[in-house]
Amino acid sequence: MNLFKKISIAVLILILAIVGYFYYALFINPKSPQGSAVFTKDDLKMEVTYSRPHKNGRLIFGNESQGALLPNGKYWRLGANLATKIEVNQAITFAGVDLEAGSYRLYAYPQESYWELVVHADPFGLGTQEPDPAGIIARINLDKINLIKVVDQFTIDFEKSPKNIIMRMRWDTTEINIPIN
Repeated sequence: MNLFKKISIAVLILILAIVGYFYYALFINPKSPQGSAVFTKDDLKMEVTYSRPHKNGRLIFGNESQGALLPNGKYWRLGANLATKIEVNQAITFAGVDLEAGSYRLYAYPQESYWELVVHADPFGLGTQEPDPAGIIARINLDKINLIKVVDQFTIDFEKSPKNIIMRMRWDTTEINIPIN
């Protein structure tokens, strides 16, 4: 076997090992397990799929200089691994924004006293980087609620209120509520 074939085989094996490792880490045994939140009422069905990272003693929100995992004003995919996706089977009003039935990507820019939540037309992707700005449907500023009790694992759920549905996002000592009609 000549040297070129040996190098080619070694490179191929290395590439397969790297791809296999990332596939295993992302889909088979992720550090941040996949989660979902489902809301159904009458003909309406909403489902959010996302990954659920743990706090693990880290500073989650805050200033970059403090070593925050998610520094103020920086892009966050609302979870880990893949992009966070919301699917709705009929038109809704999401924090004052009209959305047609379909799938959307959600991501945010956490700030000290509020979050800027973004609804994007492309629901797919890893979420490791910001998607193309051309697909942005809405940017929504939402008040940050400070919790007394720490929430160790990032959680999204739905809560029915007398006037509407609330999609809650909670992690560490932060809660964000999104009204849905």
